[in-house]
Amino acid sequence: MPKMKTHKAAQKRFKVNGAGKLMQPVGPKGHLRRRKSARVKSQLDRMVLTNQSNVKRIMRKLLPNGV
Repeated sequence: MPKMKTHKAAQKRFKVNGAGKLMQPVGPKGHLRRRKSARVKSQLDRMVLTNQSNVKRIMRKLLPNGV
């Protein structure tokens, strides 16, 4: 059986926080960024918790060795 490899794009997008929960960046960051206010742009730069329905799939298939 070959080794399970980490999906490199997923490794760059997802991080695990101190509590062990999976975090991901907020959605539409780059599109029409000039028009957005500074407050909205700073809110888009943070990480948010990944939906629990996706965590199992991401950790099992894309990030088998952790982040």
